[in-house]
This record gives sequence, C-alpha cells and structure tokens, in this order.
Amino acid sequence: MTAEHVLDSRPLDPVRRTANKVPEVTVYFWIIKVLTTGMGETASDFLAKALGPVPAVGLGGLALIASLAVQFALRRYVAWAYWTAVVMVSVVGTMAADVLHVGLGVPYVASTPAFLVVLAAVFALWYRSEGTLSIHGIRTRRREVFYWAAVLATFALGTAAGDLTAAIGFGYLGSVVLFALAICLPALAHRFGTLNAVTAFWTAYVITRPLGASLADWMALGHTRGGLGLGLAPVTLAWTAAIVAFVAYLAVSRRDVRVNANINVNVNV
Repeated sequence: MTAEHVLDSRPLDPVRRTANKVPEVTVYFWIIKVLTTGMGETASDFLAKALGPVPAVGLGGLALIASLAVQFALRRYVAWAYWTAVVMVSVVGTMAADVLHVGLGVPYVASTPAFLVVLAAVFALWYRSEGTLSIHGIRTRRREVFYWAAVLATFALGTAAGDLTAAIGFGYLGSVVLFALAICLPALAHRFGTLNAVTAFWTAYVITRPLGASLADWMALGHTRGGLGLGLAPVTLAWTAAIVAFVAYLAVSRRDVRVNANINVNVNV
C-alpha cells in the first residue's frame, strides 16, 4: 500500500525533532506485522498457562515498559528495537483482551466495540493535536506517544474481534479466511481512489491482528477446538524465529528506511 507524501502543515519543535521513528510500509512490514500478531497470541496463552495469569501479565507489562523505554530513547528508527516493542504490544494487548473476557467475564461482543471506542478516542485526540494520523511524521515525543497508544488499542481490538468471530461460529480457520478477505478491502479501496492512504493503512493495521492471531491459534490449538494441534510453544518459537529472520534482514538491508528520511514529510488525511 503506497502513499502520496506531502509537506506536513504543522512545523515540529526543532529541539524535540528526530528522524522518523517508524519503518516504511513495505511488503516486509506487513509480513512481520502478521507474524507478531500470531506470535503474541500464542506467547500470551503459553505464558498464562506456564506461569499463571497474574505473573504472566506482570512479566509482560514489565517487558512492554522496557521495550518502549528503549524505543523512545532512540532518535531514529532501529529495526530490532521497533519490532521488539511491537511484539510486546502484541503480547500485552492479547493479555488485556483476555483479562477482560476470562478474568472479568466481559463478553467479546461487548469488549470488541469497547476497544473500538478506545481506538477512535486515541485517533480523535491525535488528529486534534497534530492535524494528521500519518505514520510518516513520527518525529516528536508527542506523536510517538499517540502512535504507540493507537498500536496498543489496535492489538486489543483485533484480539477481541478475532476471538469474537471464532466464538460465534466461524472457528479459527474460518476466521482466517474472513479476515484475509477483509484485509483486501482497504487495499482495493485505496487502489481505486475511494479511500485515502492513512485510513486504508490503519484499517489494514487493525485487521492484521485478528488475521495473524486466528492463523496462529488454528495452528497451535487441538483438534477438538478446530486446530492442527501443533502446540502453543512450538508455534510461538517458529513464528519468533521467522520474525527474527525478517528483522535481521531489514536491519542489514535497510529496505524499510526512506532514502530521504531527514525530510519532514507525512500524509494528510
């Protein structure tokens, strides 16, 4: 999914300005994004079973804080730091949705729209403050805070949505097909000019979460639950290895870094 880049209408504070802190949206971005969603889903379930829900949430929360601290401390995009933070957001976002459902008894039919409202609120505050929701201008601390708040909300929303479709009869494989078809819609709408680049990006970003999570669940869970029965630990390790391989490639090749990254550009909604 490509985007037209124009000069940002709001100048940035030169003291707080950095190079863009997120990667360019390439095919590698979407591959790793789907992998992180699936890995986060199975890793969260595995940790909850191995350590217990409370220790797992505590450990995940600390790891998320540490990964975001590293990401915020850097002044430019660094592949391993960025994707480590995304992985931890995936794990903790899954835990957040599971805590609401399993721990507090909130049904997915209620938590899914609730997380949608949270995401809409983040976007509204972000746009009101910055005049754009583009990822091509994440160059200030404030924009970075909005970005990661949106990412966390998309993961929680996607987790709840994927569990909802699995619970109402689609099953895990059916959910994979459903969300694979759904993710084509924003791409096609943008391709034919009926959806702007920013809206198309964030729509696809949300859908990758239930797509990857449903695929990983289908691979990991037992036959009685409609899965292949490969196990949580093996699937988590396999998807983690794939993430590491792709991120290592990007770290070396820098295929996800703009050549003119020092130019302050973004996409207006």
